[in-house]
Amino acid sequence: MNTIRLLGAAQLFVFGASLLSEQLLKSVVGSGSISDTLVNISENLFRMRISNLVALLNCLGIVILGVLFYIVLNEQNKTLALVALGCFLAEGITLAVSKIGAYGLIPLSQEFVTAGAPESSYYQTLGDFLYNGVDRKGYDIHMLFFCIGGILWYYLLYLSGYVPPVLSLWGLAAVCLLSIPVLLALLDLEFLPATLLALPYASFELVLGIWLIVKGIN
Repeated sequence: MNTIRLLGAAQLFVFGASLLSEQLLKSVVGSGSISDTLVNISENLFRMRISNLVALLNCLGIVILGVLFYIVLNEQNKTLALVALGCFLAEGITLAVSKIGAYGLIPLSQEFVTAGAPESSYYQTLGDFLYNGVDRKGYDIHMLFFCIGGILWYYLLYLSGYVPPVLSLWGLAAVCLLSIPVLLALLDLEFLPATLLALPYASFELVLGIWLIVKGIN
């Protein structure tokens, strides 16, 4: 029961940390050109650093979540549980590596502004590589590992009977739906309803975390 309660708490932590980190990052970089992004970062260094810090804490949370899932569900199928754990470990590592790009943008943005925000310079090329090539593409890859691991975990959760079957099936359907924009993003294809497809999973993650904590207490 204590492990199940910790699993629920880890689920909520990862949910909250992921949401907070991404919202902080989006509020800093904006939606303009890479030049605008560099200027925005230079003007919001504290928020950028907090976003990066929360993302790194989230990486640790992902690893802990994977370990707790394995402890609870490995008896259902050890092979699938090991594969799912490997996916979550890869997810956390990939997200951590992607933040190298976000951290690199901080000194680059300061140098860009100090240089007078020159047009068509190497600052834009390097900024685009660090943001879109490292941070954002790394985020997409980490989401792919998450979707694969999530499908396996929720299948094992369904077999375990620890949660109502409808909750496990909700998770399976939601993560499969979420994998559509993730795969399209990796193919560099825009998919406007991506946020809408993510909503069923976001609500599921919140409900699952609360349910596991309540189950652990009872």
